[in-house]
Amino acid sequence: MAVEAGAVVGAREGGTRFPFPFAPYRIQEEFMAALYRALEAGGVGIFESPTGTGKSLSLICGALAWLRDCEERKRQDEARLLQEPEQRDQESSPGGALDPAAGEPAWVAEFVQGKAARDRADRAKEEQIKRKKREERLEKIRHNVQLKYASKRKKCEDDETERLLQLSKEILSKEAGSDVLEQLDHSEEELILAEYESDEEKKVGAGLDEDDDDDLEEEHVTKIYYCSRTHSQLSQFVHEVQKSPFGKETRLVSLGSRQSLCVNEEVRRLGAVQLINDRCMEMQKNKHEKKNEGEETAGKRRRVSRAVCPFYSYEQMQFLRDEVLVDVKDIEQLVTLGKKTKACPYYGSRYAIPAAQLVVLPYQMLLHESTRNASGIKLKDQVVIIDEAHNLIDTITCIYSAEVSGSQLCCAYSQLLQYMERYRKRLKAKNLMYIKQILYLLERFVSVLGGNVNQNPNTQSISQAGTELKSINDFLFQSQIDNINLFKVQRYCEKSLISRKLFGFVERYGAPTAVKTNKENQKTTGLQNFLLTLQQGPEKEDPEIDQLKMASPLMHIEGFLSALTNANQDGRVILNRQGTVSQSSFKFLLLNPAVHFAKVVKECRAVIIAGGTMQPVADFREQLLSCAGIDADRVVEFSCGHVIPPENILPIILCSGPSNQQLEFTYQKRDQPQMMDEAGRILCNLCNVVPGGVVCFFPSYEYEKQVYTHWEGTGLLTRLATKKKIFQEPKRANQVEQVLAEYAKCIKRCSQVGGHMTGALLFSVVGGKMSEGINFSDDLGRCVVMVGMPYPNIKSPELQEKMAWLDKTMAKTAGQAPSRMLIENLCMKAVNQSIGRAIRHQKDFASILLLDHRYARPAVFNKLPQWIKERTLIKTGFGQAFAELRKFHREKSCYRPASS
Repeated sequence: MAVEAGAVVGAREGGTRFPFPFAPYRIQEEFMAALYRALEAGGVGIFESPTGTGKSLSLICGALAWLRDCEERKRQDEARLLQEPEQRDQESSPGGALDPAAGEPAWVAEFVQGKAARDRADRAKEEQIKRKKREERLEKIRHNVQLKYASKRKKCEDDETERLLQLSKEILSKEAGSDVLEQLDHSEEELILAEYESDEEKKVGAGLDEDDDDDLEEEHVTKIYYCSRTHSQLSQFVHEVQKSPFGKETRLVSLGSRQSLCVNEEVRRLGAVQLINDRCMEMQKNKHEKKNEGEETAGKRRRVSRAVCPFYSYEQMQFLRDEVLVDVKDIEQLVTLGKKTKACPYYGSRYAIPAAQLVVLPYQMLLHESTRNASGIKLKDQVVIIDEAHNLIDTITCIYSAEVSGSQLCCAYSQLLQYMERYRKRLKAKNLMYIKQILYLLERFVSVLGGNVNQNPNTQSISQAGTELKSINDFLFQSQIDNINLFKVQRYCEKSLISRKLFGFVERYGAPTAVKTNKENQKTTGLQNFLLTLQQGPEKEDPEIDQLKMASPLMHIEGFLSALTNANQDGRVILNRQGTVSQSSFKFLLLNPAVHFAKVVKECRAVIIAGGTMQPVADFREQLLSCAGIDADRVVEFSCGHVIPPENILPIILCSGPSNQQLEFTYQKRDQPQMMDEAGRILCNLCNVVPGGVVCFFPSYEYEKQVYTHWEGTGLLTRLATKKKIFQEPKRANQVEQVLAEYAKCIKRCSQVGGHMTGALLFSVVGGKMSEGINFSDDLGRCVVMVGMPYPNIKSPELQEKMAWLDKTMAKTAGQAPSRMLIENLCMKAVNQSIGRAIRHQKDFASILLLDHRYARPAVFNKLPQWIKERTLIKTGFGQAFAELRKFHREKSCYRPASS
C-alpha cells in the first residue's frame, strides 16, 4: 500500500517512521508504536486515548502502517516461494543413497520435499495472479473514464429489453385460462410461503448465487475491520482516512444496515428495520426464482410475476464494487453512488469486502454472528479494531438478549392461525408442520404467563403477579417445549420469511377500516376484531414501534426463540407477570457475553478495543477477555495522558458543602431536604464564579425531577436563574438537538452582551442522551458537576442475576467479590463518560466537581481516568474548594483563547 508523498511523519521504533498528516503529539507517537507492536504480536489490546488527543488518526496511521509493512512482507515471501523450486532443482543430485533418518532413498525424500515446495509456489503464483488482475482492473477504472460508463450504458439497454419483455408477458397473461383454485391477485400471491425443501439447505454466501462470478470466490486479503457505535461516528472516521496520508491508496469499504443503504424508495417507505430487511430478502429471493423459472406447460396455471428489486443487478453491483475500491467513500457517498448507477449499495458493498484493506462497519454487524456470516465477513487471520468500546460488554449483552410481551404472543398466534386457515390448501406439508409447531410454542408461552391464547390478553388478569427467573432448560421444561428442536424452527423462520409473509397478510386483512368482499370478510373478521381490541389496549408507545409490534409481532418472537438456543449456563429467562397477560412479558438475559466475543477473538489475528474513556478496565479483563479464554500474556493495555497542559483542568472531590454538611448521596440519604439544599448552595456559589456553561449531572431522571421540584419550592431555583438560564435534559431523543441549540445560543448571547446573566446551567442525567456523544467544548462546558455516585439499581432482577452469576463463576479480586466490583465499575464507567464531556481539544479548559465524599475512597478514586486522577484535588471543606475554583476560572477567563 503506497502513501501520499510529502506527508509529515512521526517516529516509530527501529528507526522507521509513521506517515502522519502533521507533526504528531508525543502521545500519538507512543500510541501508534504500541498499536503496531500489538498487531505484530497478534495481541488483544485495550487502548485508551482521551477525546481531543487525535485517537482516530493514531488508529488509522498506526494500523495502516502495519498493514503496509505486512503486505510488503507477503510480497517478499511470494518472491522467495517462487524461487524455491528453481533452487531445489539446481541443488538436487540423483543417487541411490538412503536417507538415514527415514530409511528411504534420498531421491524419494527430495521428491516429497520438492513437491511441497512446488505446491507452495503454485499457491503463491495463483495469489499473485489474482492480486495483479485486481490491481490492473482498479487501475484501469481509476484512469479510464470510458470504462466507468460502459456498464451504465449496458444497464439502460437491459432496462429497455426488460420493459418490452414485461409488455409481452402482460399481453399473454390476459389470454391465460382460469385456475381450479381460488384466483388470487398479484399482491396476495406474494403472501404464500414457497415450498420449504429441507432443514439442511446449502449455504450461499451473502445471499448471492453460487455461480455468479469467479470474483465472489476471491480470497480475502489481509484487512482491518474497524467498527464503532453509530453511522455518524463511522462517517467521521472515513473522513479522517480521506485526510490521512493513506487516503489516496487505501481500498476502503463502508458497510451498513439496509435501513441506511437501501435506495429502493418502495422498500425505504416501510420505515421499520425488520420490515425493510424482510422485504429486501423477499425481493432478492424473487429475483433468483425469476432467473430459474421456465415457461409452464400449457395445461398448468401460469405463475404470477413477483416483485423484484430493480437495483439488485449483478453487473451494476460489480461496477459499484470497483468504484468503491477505487476511491474512499462514506455511507452517504455510497448511497449517492448507488442511486446514480442504479445499483444496490447494501449488496454491492459486500462484493468489495474480499479485496478491501479497510472495512468500516457498525458494532452489531461484526459482533452478531449470524449477521456477520450473512454479510460475508470472514475474520480468519484478520485484524479487528472496536472503537468507542467503553460499553462493549453491554452492547454484546443487548445484541443477544430479547424480550416479548403477552400481547405480542397472543397477537402473533391469532395472525398465524388466520393465515394458516386462509391458505391451508396452498401450503405444502412441511410449511403446515412448522406453522403448527410455532402455534404450539406461542400457546405454551402464553400459558406459562397464566393466560389463554384464545382470549383477549388485555382483559385476562394474572392471579399471581411478580418476577421469576429461570434457567433456559427449566423454562423449556416448564413450557413443555423441550421436545421441539428450536434450531430447526429458527432456521425455518429465517429461510421461509414467514414473518414478512405474515406482515403482508395483516397489511391486507388486518386493518379494521379496510373495504373487502363478503367472502373475505367472513374469513378475516376474527383477526380484525382481535387486532382492534389490542389497539384499544392501555399501553401507549411510539406510533412507529407500536405499528410494528401490532403488525408483525412474530419478528420479535423470532429473536426470543433464537436466544433460547444459547447454552443453559450462559443465560436466564425472566418471567415478568404484571396485571394482565398483555402487560406481562418474557425476557432473555445473556449472562456471559464472553461466549460470543470468544468466537471473534479466536478467529482474528489481533483485536484492539479502543476508547476515549476505558477505565475501569477490570471489567474488560475479567468479564470479557478472561472468560473468553484469552491468555493474560496476550493482553496489552495502553493508556495515554491528555494533550492539554495540567493547568487547564481542575478536578475536585468535594466532601462537604458550605454548611459543613457531609456530602453522601446514597439511596438512604439523598432524599433528605438538607442534602438537596446543600447541593443547591454549591451550585449557587459556582454560578457566581464560573463563566459560560455549567453542566450538572444527576444519577437519574427521577432524582433530577425531585431535586428540581424541591428547589422550586425553596426559591433556590429562582436564585440560580439570576446568574444562569436553566435548561433540563429532555427524555425524548427528538428534543435533544433543540435544547442543546438553545443552550448554546444563550451562552453565546450572554458572552457577547454581558450583564448579570453569565451563561446557562444544564441539568443532565447520567446514562441519558447527553452523557455520551455530546461535546460540551469551550464555553459550553466550563464546569461539570456530578451530584452523587450513579450506582445502578441493585434491586433489578437482571442485575441481581448477573451479580450471582459473577460470584459463582469468578474468583475474588483483592478480597472483593466480583459482584461488588461490577457495581462499582458500572458506576465509575458512567461517571467517567459524563465528566469526559468537557475538555475536547488542546486549548480547552474546565473544572470538574464530584459531590460525594465516597469518591475519595482509594478503590473508587483509582477508577478515574489517569489524566484526571493525577490532577484531582480532594477537599474536605467547601471554602478551600471554592477558593481554588474562583482562582482557576478568574485566571482562565483572562487568558482564554479568542475562539472561546
